[in-house]
Amino acid sequence: MIQVGIIGGAGYTAGELIRLLLHHPKTEINFVYSTSNAGNKIYDVHQDLVGDTELKFIDTVNPDVDVLFLCLGHGNSTQFLKENTFSKNTKIIDLSNDFRLESSSIIDGKAFVYGLPELQKEAIKKANYIANPGCFATALQLAILPLAAHKLLFDDIHIHAVTGATGAGTAVSATSHFPWRDNNFSHYKAFSHQHLDEINQTVQNLQPNFSSEINFIPNRGNFSRGIFATIYTKFKGSVSDAKELYQDFYKEAAFTFITENDLHLKQVVNTNKCLLHLSKQNDKLLITSVIDNLLKGASGQAIQNMNLMFGFEETLGLHSKANYF
Repeated sequence: MIQVGIIGGAGYTAGELIRLLLHHPKTEINFVYSTSNAGNKIYDVHQDLVGDTELKFIDTVNPDVDVLFLCLGHGNSTQFLKENTFSKNTKIIDLSNDFRLESSSIIDGKAFVYGLPELQKEAIKKANYIANPGCFATALQLAILPLAAHKLLFDDIHIHAVTGATGAGTAVSATSHFPWRDNNFSHYKAFSHQHLDEINQTVQNLQPNFSSEINFIPNRGNFSRGIFATIYTKFKGSVSDAKELYQDFYKEAAFTFITENDLHLKQVVNTNKCLLHLSKQNDKLLITSVIDNLLKGASGQAIQNMNLMFGFEETLGLHSKANYF
């Protein structure tokens, strides 16, 4: 059993991470660190875990755990690692955006590998430090990776994606407050969402000659969890060509699948899957991508990365059925 530490245990992603780790056959949670909840039972905050654990939040860390998950707000992981020292044998998986870009991927000699398994599986297996991708970035990159890998992006990419309220975190804001969110819909950070940086980085690494625009409109939906994204761009081949390309690219992917059926969120909520659907209208290829933002977009993918890093079966602890009904 590997010993696990979690830093920042009170948020949605931490709650899902704890749930997955409690039932993972190869892990034991050594501590969950939260200064604001120290002394409280885990299930006092994550009430779905009543009966699953008697663990309490603590405000101290064990520097010798086998793997450390950082579930801190963006910008806080860097500061935490500067202030705390862990064993050279401790692997670290960061769920913030602090280390996702190559320009900021190294801190105090720790080189973070970008943890998108469908792109970097072999590098993840050898890594000691992982920067877990963003939720939108996961759904959108999985939609265009095969095109970029085959140098087939020649025109602007247009993206509309909707995320649920859990994508905004646990803190109540004007746009996550129930009376505002219910029966409502809006966009935010149009053309400037922070996940565009990691998406552009991946595309440039795969297809350096790509010089067109990635136009991304993120939207807030009036549901709790999930991301539904539609992406379209010009494609010279037939839809059959595109499907063959995608099927081949993801033939060994553990959680990414191409389907012939139109997609909806209930197919993926509570799973670590990404489902993709392809269609073509005139010269435009439409790719639909759906994920659970808290699992494949965060905690599930973090466990997937942990499995790869420790030589476990990639899908271990991640078999779950979608909340379909």
